[in-house]
Amino acid sequence: MAYWLLKSEPDVFSFEMLKAKGQKGEEWSGVRNYQARNNMRAMKIGDKGFFYHSNEGKDIVGVVEVCKLIHQDSTTKDERWECVDVRAVIDMPKPVPLDVIKTVKALSKMVLVVNSRLSVQPVTADEWRIICDMGGLKLPPRLSE
Repeated sequence: MAYWLLKSEPDVFSFEMLKAKGQKGEEWSGVRNYQARNNMRAMKIGDKGFFYHSNEGKDIVGVVEVCKLIHQDSTTKDERWECVDVRAVIDMPKPVPLDVIKTVKALSKMVLVVNSRLSVQPVTADEWRIICDMGGLKLPPRLSE
């Protein structure tokens, strides 16, 4: 299993909105960056990701799970743009702010720190564990495989 971070502006699509979609989840649509799209192409069913609120808050606020593999993004007819579907798994008990992440030496190479503009990015297993600990998530790093 791999770990990811998916960014969304909370006034456009928030973690609360994703939770309201239930087990069906929602397309992670609207991505128009090749690297982010390629990251979604690498995703597998059951992969976990952090849901990050960008612009407002700049916090990791929850955990998502990939529930549908890469497919055509329904928001465009351009075949270059694809997406996965994700569903909410759990709220982060204590949101983890970007400014705090940047102070942790072990996270200094995290993509969020070095390339914060990338909307869909990989997270290493060590980064996953550290962020879960910082957010008070007491479940094992793999949550519910």
